[in-house]
Amino acid sequence: MTGSSRRSELDLGRIPTTPEDVETLRRVRQTRHLTTEEYLRALRQLPPPPLEAQRTRKRARGGEPFRLFR
Repeated sequence: MTGSSRRSELDLGRIPTTPEDVETLRRVRQTRHLTTEEYLRALRQLPPPPLEAQRTRKRARGGEPFRLFR
């Protein structure tokens, strides 16, 4: 599927947009995207999540453990 055929499948006339929406979409489309290395470097600069947030994740409880072979 090419980009032009994808565009023709959408009925963009039904989506309400403002001139600001159109300008923002044009700017985003022309923005340079990060490489994988740049993305990972940016993630490394973020502070680690607090331990409390990691501990409160829900986990499956009870029941027999899954066994592939008996």
